[in-house]
Amino acid sequence: MKKNIALIAGGYSGEYVISIQTAETIEKNLDNTLYNIYKIIVTKDEWCHEADGKRILVDKNDFSLTVNGNKVTFDCVFIAIHGAPGEDGRLQGYLDMLRIPYTTCNSIVSALTFNKSYCNKVVQSFNVVNIANSVHLIKGEPYSMGAILDTLQLPVFVKPNESGSSLGVSKVKSVEELLPAIEKAFKEDNQVLVEEFIEGRELTIGVYKANGYLNALPATEIVSKNEFFDYEAKYTPGVTNEITPAKIDNSIKEQLESKAMYIYRHLNCRGIVRMDFIMQRSTNKLFFLEVNTMPGQSENSIVPQQVRASGRSLKDFYGEILEDCMKNFSFISN
Repeated sequence: MKKNIALIAGGYSGEYVISIQTAETIEKNLDNTLYNIYKIIVTKDEWCHEADGKRILVDKNDFSLTVNGNKVTFDCVFIAIHGAPGEDGRLQGYLDMLRIPYTTCNSIVSALTFNKSYCNKVVQSFNVVNIANSVHLIKGEPYSMGAILDTLQLPVFVKPNESGSSLGVSKVKSVEELLPAIEKAFKEDNQVLVEEFIEGRELTIGVYKANGYLNALPATEIVSKNEFFDYEAKYTPGVTNEITPAKIDNSIKEQLESKAMYIYRHLNCRGIVRMDFIMQRSTNKLFFLEVNTMPGQSENSIVPQQVRASGRSLKDFYGEILEDCMKNFSFISN
């Protein structure tokens, strides 16, 4: 019997459009001979599915749909939302309470990894990878430009602490640029991370668990024509050169894979996760940047590139993610 799959896209953040593109790729590559796929668009106003030109609202009491007089419940939820509420743990907590399996990290892990500063502190405690020096600012709490500059050396990155797609991120090279950059980041989030710039090559790698095994995808090197991998660089064709597989020595490749898989295991991640690193140019040391628990998966995004470079089809890949979820899912509280 075919399984009912809810594919949830949209969300509340500036990454809404990217989420829709991600969902389109996933939907196109899910096997419709095995699954009944119901795409559900989430906004702050409503959660709805469109069928035969009709908008069908989700019954949030049990996360169900009524289609042509028939009630539809779900065997699994494929989450394709970047940012809130699909990457910060809120949607996961809701589904946990309803005991419906879903394809991403659980609510606790999602909330932790969504907060860059807290995640850095936990990953640093593993003692497997370097972390850049940083200062964590909270809106409404006093902070001092002098104290920041005493702690960190310019240049620095200033970024919203809980935001994706490089929204509100600035690279600061002079003292005069620091305050405007902090104010810009605070427009996106109530917490801001000021982080020392590490000169080097940006590497990113997908890690996923399927059929009981943890797997690393071929790494990608990101070479941006912009000052850094900002929103324009991520989503404007021709601004960034993404090299998959990355042209790195085997020793660096092995380090990258082993560190990423170690972090995945010890953060208790689930589903497909992409981790970003910087390989410092002067030392070849790897510095951890962040964990993306719902990485972009539009047709030309990094994860699909890595899947194809591994010799896999997206159809097989997404099928494995779904089947592993339905077979091995465990709720936070059993």
